[in-house]
Amino acid sequence: DVVDEGGGSIQTGPFGSQLHASDYVSEGIPCIMPANMKNNRVDVSEIARISEHDAKRLKRHIVQTGDIVYSRRGDVTQKALIREHENGFFCGTGCLLLRPGKKIDPAFLTYYLSTKTYQSWIASQAVGATMPNLNTGILNRVSFCAPDKDDQKRIASVLSALDAKIELNNRINAELEGMAKLLYDYWFVQFDFPMTAAQAAALGKPKLAGHPYRASGGTMIYNETLKREIPEGWTATTLSKFANITMGQSPPGDSYNQEGSGLVFFQGSTDFGWRYPQVREFTTAPSRLAKAGDILLSVRAPVGTLNIADQDCCIGRGLAALNAKSGHDSFLFEVMLYFKTIFDRRNSSGTTFGSITKDDLHSLEFACPPEGSPLLDDFEEKMKPAHKTILLNHQQTQELTQLRDWLLPMLMNGQVTVG
Repeated sequence: DVVDEGGGSIQTGPFGSQLHASDYVSEGIPCIMPANMKNNRVDVSEIARISEHDAKRLKRHIVQTGDIVYSRRGDVTQKALIREHENGFFCGTGCLLLRPGKKIDPAFLTYYLSTKTYQSWIASQAVGATMPNLNTGILNRVSFCAPDKDDQKRIASVLSALDAKIELNNRINAELEGMAKLLYDYWFVQFDFPMTAAQAAALGKPKLAGHPYRASGGTMIYNETLKREIPEGWTATTLSKFANITMGQSPPGDSYNQEGSGLVFFQGSTDFGWRYPQVREFTTAPSRLAKAGDILLSVRAPVGTLNIADQDCCIGRGLAALNAKSGHDSFLFEVMLYFKTIFDRRNSSGTTFGSITKDDLHSLEFACPPEGSPLLDDFEEKMKPAHKTILLNHQQTQELTQLRDWLLPMLMNGQVTVG
């Protein structure tokens, strides 16, 4: 009723008969699908696109700033608030388009619909025996009780400020991780690390010290083990020689609890977050342990997924914990990310990895600089500040998320007011 009074609307996105798989193009208008909804935002990283012709043909599904796009299938609590830079995107199949109208602040409504009360209600109303389905009738029936629009905006501004800082932290962390991956690729995959004075002298070109090794003519030797060329003096080493490896083992089931008794317990990749795992369970009878800073590796499908332990913990049989014997954990983390790309390629080619055994993990091989080379120390020195910033941002984001989630229901029901 409030949406109608304000001139808004609630409508279903285009049906499959109106937009076929063959209509998607590589360049064109971004098309929002349920998979593109994350944290009430549109994630454009793998968004599909349609032609301008199709967008005009189905123009009633073009979104505007302030619209809310809802997932119509599966997780029907997923939604995304359309911001200015997403104005003109397309509401794809499998979605509903909610245009709040003039009487409701869109950001406030997004938070209102994010409370556990309304998420639970919407999920309970969704129809379908095999997959929940949301429709316009269900959204129309959501009860709405709110202060006037000016108060709505003040409430939304508080929560939006917290979300903006969380988003900024996440963006900084993603950029720092991307920089680390890029440097690792240059130095340890392409072998264009800075040439030492000794290496330059050996080439008879002392002025090349500090220049990229391979691109400047550094000597490359074919390695039979790795089936590729590596720099002269480098060797193929196994993961077990470079790292301490602890295979996880699940403690007795009756020791599990969610009350905080005992030690934090991570069973497998289902506990993983973006970079650090999310605490869900504890155990009073820990078996295999990992220390804060250890790399946590998923050894069951999806094999190769990584996190870093941000506290001492117990690990289950779905995980292994690794740390570098030499202390070069930044390098080891990038090595494991490199192995993950290999696992992913094999999976995509049809060779599915259900799990990786202890022997398989120990025998993984990679190119390593000779003992005494300053390269690993240099890499660690460059990466440690970035990893420290990532951890601090992560910890701050956790605190901000807890604050936001604590404030959200109280702001919505009037327990807390904004002056």
